[in-house]
Amino acid sequence: MTQTAVPATTTSPTSLRTVYLVRIVFSLLWATLVFTTTSSLVSTDKLTLVAAVLLTVYPLWDAVATLLERNPNRVATINIVLGLVATGAMLAATFATVGRALLVFGVWALFSGAIQLTVAVRRRRTVGSQWPMIISGGLSVLAGASFAARSAAPTSGLSTIAGYSLFGAFWFLVSVIFLTRRARKAGAGS
Repeated sequence: MTQTAVPATTTSPTSLRTVYLVRIVFSLLWATLVFTTTSSLVSTDKLTLVAAVLLTVYPLWDAVATLLERNPNRVATINIVLGLVATGAMLAATFATVGRALLVFGVWALFSGAIQLTVAVRRRRTVGSQWPMIISGGLSVLAGASFAARSAAPTSGLSTIAGYSLFGAFWFLVSVIFLTRRARKAGAGS
């Protein structure tokens, strides 16, 4: 869900739409792979190689997606560092249990969602159409806290994070639609 973006100073609505579309495709593919390959894994199980790779790639992808926006600033740097630290922590967690991986994923989603929420609030003034990203960031904070809290439960499984990614794809799609409508209105007003 999270897949954080950076505040707009030079980021145009057109480039945001492009990055958001790439994020949607990634999230859909990732969620499908997680759900189909790890749905039977629960908190006390050891991660399979496929699950370990998928979980490690997700926060790394968020850092890369932040770079794709080509808008270097302090918040972007924090998000990139957070993604890289989460990637390392996830790599370490892959040698433990699914529960440990869910804990790492949850903490990352919580902080990454808080960054996305902050960015979207700032970006709404310059780019507009950011309420979907505001909702997505807030939901990521709540989902991250939920994953972390439930990570020790013996029935917690990886399929819940597939849903997290699907919700993220949905909110990026809604944002693309609103950014496109805004661009068309701006073009018609010229």
